[in-house]
Amino acid sequence: MTLPAQNLLAKEASPYLQQHSGNPVHWRAWSPASLAEAKTLERPILLSVGYAACHWCHVMAHESFENDDVAAVMNRLFVNIKVDREERPDIDQIYMAALSSMGEQGGWPLTMFLTPDSKPFWGGTYFPREARYGRPGFVQVLEAVDKAWRDKKESVNQSADGLTTHIEARLASAHPKAVLDRDTLATLANGVDGMIDRDLGGLRGAPKFPNAPFMHTLWLSWLRDGATAHRDAVLLSLEKMLAGGIYDHIGGGLSRYSTDAEWLVPHFEKMLYDNAQLIRLCNWAYAATGNELFRVRIEETVRWLLREMRVNGGAFAASLDADSEGEEGLFYSWNRDEIETVLGDESALFFKYFTLSKPHGWEGKPIVHQTEAQQTRCVVDHEQLIPMKEKLLAAREQRVRPGRDGKALTDWNGLMIAALAEAGRALGRTDWIEASEEAFAAIADAGRDNRLPHSMLGVKKLFPALSSDYAAMTNAAISLFEATGTSNYADLAGQFIAQLDQWHRDDDNTGYYLTASDSTDVPIRIRGDVDEAIPSATGQVIEAMVRLSSLTGDLDLQEKAWRAAEHAAGRAAHQAYGQAGVVNACALAIEPLKLVLVDNPENPELVPVANRNPDPRRTDIIVPVGSATNLPMLPGGVLPPTGKAGAWLCTGQVCLPVITDAEELKRLLRRR
Repeated sequence: MTLPAQNLLAKEASPYLQQHSGNPVHWRAWSPASLAEAKTLERPILLSVGYAACHWCHVMAHESFENDDVAAVMNRLFVNIKVDREERPDIDQIYMAALSSMGEQGGWPLTMFLTPDSKPFWGGTYFPREARYGRPGFVQVLEAVDKAWRDKKESVNQSADGLTTHIEARLASAHPKAVLDRDTLATLANGVDGMIDRDLGGLRGAPKFPNAPFMHTLWLSWLRDGATAHRDAVLLSLEKMLAGGIYDHIGGGLSRYSTDAEWLVPHFEKMLYDNAQLIRLCNWAYAATGNELFRVRIEETVRWLLREMRVNGGAFAASLDADSEGEEGLFYSWNRDEIETVLGDESALFFKYFTLSKPHGWEGKPIVHQTEAQQTRCVVDHEQLIPMKEKLLAAREQRVRPGRDGKALTDWNGLMIAALAEAGRALGRTDWIEASEEAFAAIADAGRDNRLPHSMLGVKKLFPALSSDYAAMTNAAISLFEATGTSNYADLAGQFIAQLDQWHRDDDNTGYYLTASDSTDVPIRIRGDVDEAIPSATGQVIEAMVRLSSLTGDLDLQEKAWRAAEHAAGRAAHQAYGQAGVVNACALAIEPLKLVLVDNPENPELVPVANRNPDPRRTDIIVPVGSATNLPMLPGGVLPPTGKAGAWLCTGQVCLPVITDAEELKRLLRRR
């Protein structure tokens, strides 16, 4: 079978694929039909993987994919397949692992050459159209790959077979299970701590990413073992990135990473997942320190989220582009004259609290950031600055906006729903909780045949969901149950885990695959153990199962979570730094915390204490005084008495004596 000799992306749901629908390249989406065409024609596949907010993806598109001469070579020599890595992280992870196994640096765009049966044999990332940056020109690459395929086909196929076997062993195979050990978290945390930049925060060197899984590891280490140096590393990293240009000081929200070691020059794309994790980390930091910086940044980021990232139905869009009018960061950067024009006499006040910098190598307009002293003053005088920032924001809104990838990804939405519900609890913002409920309903109601979609854009939906989707939505449902007390959320969490079991569990009942059992177009069915910018699918699955078993008291589910954690720990032992999400989730499985609160709904005394002291290890269950139904089970099958207010904090199957005094509960939760 062969497909039409034309670009076939026009009807795809992905905004990224739509961006390429006008290219002269005969692009296909990843599908059984596209893969079959390569076999029929006996042509290698040119696979290009990227995402809508990717700056270098746009550069390569403008230079090569929009060029008629380059497209003619691609169309003559290859079956050309375009993949949105956010729609198909399973495909992306397979071929990114292949690139890594070749000893190449990963990144996007990912450019991989596959045999007609989808096995990788050579690749890279961005290739310029003409040779420069020490890289060959793209047409040179195309012709060299074609020559190797024609002249050395047998050798290329042998190499591809060996590489595929290696990737399968790395991403899909089983290792002996490991004994879950408290020391594993401590060892990883100490290793991460040794990589921290003590002056600038984050990991030493550049570029600098927020790296939420590592920050989570350090935070858990402090909570569990009292390692204050690990807590301080997280706080320093947050403070430095929130002062830098990576944070949008005018409109709120965090960019994906900074190109330098000082957090100053970002790649300006804003991703939903980064900001979900920023809200969560800042929520924990504010509870631990009382530093108003973290509360202010949460509020600013949520305002940005609700203003710019909501799509029809209330779910959240995936990302905002870095570029506008063909220039990176143009929408977000300012020169002094522009600030003075907007603010007039107030501009002197602006420069008291903010700095404009244009570092060496940056070709755009200056970038807004803060010194440490300015950050401190800004928090104290926060209310005074709001009208001034609103004027600048209004002026910025008149500019040409960066593109928005409006697809709603289920797993990324799950992360944001949980973060928004948790921050809403902690800061007493019922409007945030309501927004998270609306987003949750938009995703949950989009299901079909009792299955979640992975992605949706308007009426277009991509099925089936991934294991990360079910895990993230389970965790979101539990966070909403904690925030609202609505039992339906607990019921839905149970349904999501049942669907995960049905479609993703392996044959040995030792864990879960990223892709569903009826996914027919994946060359390798992988586990999803490796962290990216977010915790791995496996880490999220274990966390979801542990939390739900704590919530329900389901010992069978607890055993299932334990078994999945043991086997994941066995695999993670071979690359713990790449699987911090698994290590963090295993630490949760070893010592899950459960807090049962009986309190007066009209005048609660204990619940506000729990709300103001969030702990990622803890599942909270709130019961109104006098309740006789839907009571949570304490370990040993004991039901909590509901005649008066009380709190029971349990670790595993052991509970401390009931606490009835709010101050005593506060001391206990802070100490732990």
